[in-house]
Amino acid sequence: MKTESLEIPKIQFDENGALLIVASEYSSKDDFDFFQGKSIIKNKKLKQRFANCTEWIEFTSTQEMYKILNGIGNIDNFLATFDGEPFEGMTVRLFNPKTKLWSIYWADSTSGTLDKPVVGSFENKVGHFFSKDIFEGKNVLQVFRWDARDENNPVWSQAMSDDNGKTWEWNWYMYMSKTK
Repeated sequence: MKTESLEIPKIQFDENGALLIVASEYSSKDDFDFFQGKSIIKNKKLKQRFANCTEWIEFTSTQEMYKILNGIGNIDNFLATFDGEPFEGMTVRLFNPKTKLWSIYWADSTSGTLDKPVVGSFENKVGHFFSKDIFEGKNVLQVFRWDARDENNPVWSQAMSDDNGKTWEWNWYMYMSKTK
């Protein structure tokens, strides 16, 4: 069950170039229930993006997630150490019951700002969440993938495209193991 072999859904744009994101019919506020609690994470992060880099940085981290807002949201804390310095990230995920779409927001201890969300939904225990973004002054598309087919060992991954989704570069994988 390799997450790397899953295809990224085709990107659709409206007449103004905005991303068109439609929820799967199975999308629900319970999509992230598999992630509740604590996890140990093996991270594999590309050293340099959009540079034909093949060198990966590997490190461990921990994460704890809990539900909020009567179950239509959740928050997690991500703890790691980079170059001997503590690092903390935080994700806020919100489910819109009307659109059945999730919005995922990230903030961390280096920037102190809440990033614009990636938006999407799950189908068959795999979620894809997209946004337009800017990376090093370049317009990019970004996708987060949550592969929860093995609920005790989910995989999160991130890719970016600088050609409107024709090609994607995977730049971060998190292999999670639930702890008690």
